[in-house]
Amino acid sequence: MSINDIDVDQALKEAREILKEEKNLSPAFKAIVEVLILVVSLLTNRLGRNSRNSSKPPSQDPNRERKSKSKGEKRKPGGQAGHPGTTLQKIDTPDQIEEIAVDRSTIPSGDYVQTGYESRQVFDVKIGLCVTEYRAEILQDTVGVRYVARFPEGVTKAVQYGAEVKAQSVYMSQFQLVPQARVQDYFNDQVGLSISKASIGNFNREACDGLDAFEVWAKRALIASFLNHADETGINIDGKKAWIHNLSNEQVTLYHVDPKRGQEAMDRMGVLPYYHGRLCHDHWTPYYRYGKVIHVLCNAHHLRELERVIEEEGHVWAKGMKTFLLALNDEVHASGGVLSNEKIIACQKRYVEILDQGELECPKPPPKEPGKRGRQKKNFCNWSALF
Repeated sequence: MSINDIDVDQALKEAREILKEEKNLSPAFKAIVEVLILVVSLLTNRLGRNSRNSSKPPSQDPNRERKSKSKGEKRKPGGQAGHPGTTLQKIDTPDQIEEIAVDRSTIPSGDYVQTGYESRQVFDVKIGLCVTEYRAEILQDTVGVRYVARFPEGVTKAVQYGAEVKAQSVYMSQFQLVPQARVQDYFNDQVGLSISKASIGNFNREACDGLDAFEVWAKRALIASFLNHADETGINIDGKKAWIHNLSNEQVTLYHVDPKRGQEAMDRMGVLPYYHGRLCHDHWTPYYRYGKVIHVLCNAHHLRELERVIEEEGHVWAKGMKTFLLALNDEVHASGGVLSNEKIIACQKRYVEILDQGELECPKPPPKEPGKRGRQKKNFCNWSALF
């Protein structure tokens, strides 16, 4: 790694060689320098970690590389060949029809017969306020007893916001992640409707309460699922750290917000304690406390960790494993998700060969000596933790 045109790795290597050659240093001073070299090495390695070679999320990696076009490929603007288009198509029932008569002053004089028309359709959006007043009929019999017609369900107040306002508000604030103040501005500026941020918050809570039945259904669907994916990420709620835990498969996604991160929070989510299927995750220790699941490790995380080993240690096995996983992923997709038994056996053999190569490049440390205190020394390239 280079910082301000200084090759830190080379500088550390030279420092280690000088320290090794110097014979007149006291053991204490030598130990201190070795610790400082280790600290500098660890800190520089950490500086080089990003969302591409570690578990750092892209949102916390401002210098991440942006997706770009394929190398050597120059694409024309617009949809590419084979891409399903979204071109507007005429409809048979337009909301409004405007007939345009021929300006007779622009054509030769004479008798003409209308033979049809040429049509063009313009798709547009009208944003505006619509106020509906419900007038419930009142009947009174000969003795003065009054009977009032029933208002539609949900119409309970003299003046209130409609379901469409609530739906639009929740959609913008929760799905599109528009801040409440800007949702308020939208209704005021575009619709001409005065609405408070407190009301927007109430709409969100009302929508949340209405999802109780869905939450029960989602938990049951995930418990019965063949494969689930699990992850968690930190968020800020009123200035305090919290965690969003999520479980998902191809059809269902469930989120759970909790002040804690770990098994206690995942138990409160109400799925993993009852799940016996396959669980894909990032190798985080608390997931292994669920012993009734079959653990599947996420290759996206593996690729990032392999990239870190390649950049920081230059190990050949890591580059080979990364190439193997990417090629295997392409092959699985090309085959519709199912490989032949012969191909699976061949892939397993290649997988073990790469790990054996990793053993040679990164041998495990010798067993701890009997009676020796302190933590066991670890190999800096602890490849076995990846798989």
